Amino acid sequence: MTNRVYVLAQFKPKAGKQDELFEILKALEPDSYREEGCIQYMLTRQISHPSATNNEYSIVFNEIWENAEAWTAHGNRKQIQHFFETQVQAETGLVADVMVTAYTDEGNHYDHPVYA
Repeated sequence: MTNRVYVLAQFKPKAGKQDELFEILKALEPDSYREEGCIQYMLTRQISHPSATNNEYSIVFNEIWENAEAWTAHGNRKQIQHFFETQVQAETGLVADVMVTAYTDEGNHYDHPVYA
């Protein structure tokens, strides 16, 4: 078990804006990978496949952060805040909706080792 934080940042683009939004999000990758505590920051797009269910959130960042503090620092970066202000919150933005979820690899009531 680790202190890592696994994040899915899912974006529902406005109609006809998927390709444009993908390119804007793709531009966030290089700087994010340079952040302290960033293990993975990979932008993906939904594909059709017989084993998968499609949904309206067709663009997803798959992120792994060393810990919650590193993920918080990422969210406080000016570049990330600017993206949310201009593309999510602004009426003229390309995002219709966003869903960000965080996960851990620790089970509930994990029995941590006791050291004497």
